[in-house]
Amino acid sequence: MQIPFKANPEKKKIAAVGSALVDICLAENDTFVAATGAAKGGMTLVSNERIQELVDQSANKPVIVPGGSACNTILGIGKLGNPASFIGKRGNDELGTLFEEGVRAHGVEPLLQTSATSTGNVLSVITPDAQRTMFTFLGASSETDPASITADLFDDVALVHVEGYLLFNHDLIRATLDAAKKAGTLVSLDLASFTVVETSKELLEELCSSYVDILIANEDEARAFTGLTDEHAALEALCAKADLAVLKVGKRGSYIGHGGSSITVERMGDGGAVDTTGAGDLWAAGFLYGLVNGLPLETCGKLGSACGYEVCQVIGAQIPEESWKRIRALI
Repeated sequence: MQIPFKANPEKKKIAAVGSALVDICLAENDTFVAATGAAKGGMTLVSNERIQELVDQSANKPVIVPGGSACNTILGIGKLGNPASFIGKRGNDELGTLFEEGVRAHGVEPLLQTSATSTGNVLSVITPDAQRTMFTFLGASSETDPASITADLFDDVALVHVEGYLLFNHDLIRATLDAAKKAGTLVSLDLASFTVVETSKELLEELCSSYVDILIANEDEARAFTGLTDEHAALEALCAKADLAVLKVGKRGSYIGHGGSSITVERMGDGGAVDTTGAGDLWAAGFLYGLVNGLPLETCGKLGSACGYEVCQVIGAQIPEESWKRIRALI
């Protein structure tokens, strides 16, 4: 199935706007998660001190890498060889330098403001079932100036990708979507977390009706947004909110809906996972890469599935080069 590409077909660049965060990936058990008081699989905003406290409570050593939902997606797009940029704000500190160097290493242009505030970071506690429970300190990432997001940032861009976490910053997400539309780009929105959807549903409804072309959700996020438990009904409801909708259903694959029709995308691999951190973000990377390069939706979904599978075989959201070679072979 082909989707009419409404942006300038001569442009291929993808820009992502989101939180410049460093991922701290910590393997732990369900007892550890329960003791935090947080909902397993959700996301909780906390202080930087609380993250350090939780890390100190564990005997395990964390893996530290550049992260953030939109950033994970755009780094994957950069590794696939597509022109890409990331817009956000980091602290003027060691973690901020680590973040920016990591972005450049993936072939992505960092368009980053800096702040005296510490760089934001996310503690992802990964349990043996590969689920991750996130504790987020937004830090400098929450200080991105909405007035700095202007249409000229997207002059050479085909698609602007936005993470759902920006729904916590009303002025910033409105400025981003308005600038994208003024520049004539497509807009994709990844709902990011069911907890985000639950607290921002009214704003989300408004923004989808005015700005969003591509809406990406997993089954928990779709349920929170539509109120529907049936997957096919939820996909149909998502399609009513955007021209193109994606519903990811974990090990069972995903569905893509457009123009009254839907495609079932089979899972890649055996469905096993070491860590699901970044799975949805990397799925979006493969899918959006295929979309801006004019590939059929079936192929876009296959690329998304491959990226999502490969990132689940490692701790954190960084896919090894050998795995990228397998993914690129599908193009």
